[in-house]
Amino acid sequence: MLRSLWIAKTGMDAHQTNIDLISNNLANASTTGFKKIQPIFQDLLYTTIRAAGAAANAQNLLPTGLQVGAGSAITTTERVNIQGPLTNTGNTFDVAIQGNGYFQIQLSDGSLAYTRNGTFSKNATGQIVTSDGNTVSGAGVIPVTATGVFINTAGLVQYTVQGSTALNTAGTIVVANFANESGLTSIGNGNYIATPSSGTAQTQTAGTNGMGTVNQFFLENSNVNVSEELVKLIAAQRGFEINTRAVSASDQILQKLSTLGQ
Repeated sequence: MLRSLWIAKTGMDAHQTNIDLISNNLANASTTGFKKIQPIFQDLLYTTIRAAGAAANAQNLLPTGLQVGAGSAITTTERVNIQGPLTNTGNTFDVAIQGNGYFQIQLSDGSLAYTRNGTFSKNATGQIVTSDGNTVSGAGVIPVTATGVFINTAGLVQYTVQGSTALNTAGTIVVANFANESGLTSIGNGNYIATPSSGTAQTQTAGTNGMGTVNQFFLENSNVNVSEELVKLIAAQRGFEINTRAVSASDQILQKLSTLGQ
């Protein structure tokens, strides 16, 4: 069997996966807090037919070798954690992080997750929760009698009650960062969980020690650039097509070989 058939197959697989990743980026171009994903390509193992430096004859060594590759593959994906643009929504419980960090939330099973999606609201018990109903860590409880809610850049949640202008403190929204945020694992719904690669969450007061600030009335948009992704999509499609042509060329060679003995 010709090597080129299997090499072209790996190329088609890699470009198909790339198209899948680009499609997911485009599908989430309007998803709050979404961070685009980019693939990391890598060439596969090589067959060494002639080693560089091998003896050409009794006196000379070969200056170069002869190797044939086995194709390519996407070995990993990398999340691009650049800041997305902020949009003023005017909603009291909408918050966005300007800079580094993630909101820490508690999932229904009690475990912790992290998100850049600050589309929050108040539930029936006065807790600040995500759109999925997960509790925002540290935000505290807003009483039913509250007439106004204020969240400052440090994540401090305060409220007023009827008949008074005094600010009462409910809590402070927990903001966390990681030694390697690219090592976080996405679990959907804009949420991530820590892994051994990301390291444990390092919680800090927002706006201190390199941590971003919390901005009330704002949401962070997706950082997907649609024009850029469309250009990548065209390139990926062309890459796939070129590899299919390699398959066709290999097929034609096999057809020629099959007729030699006839």
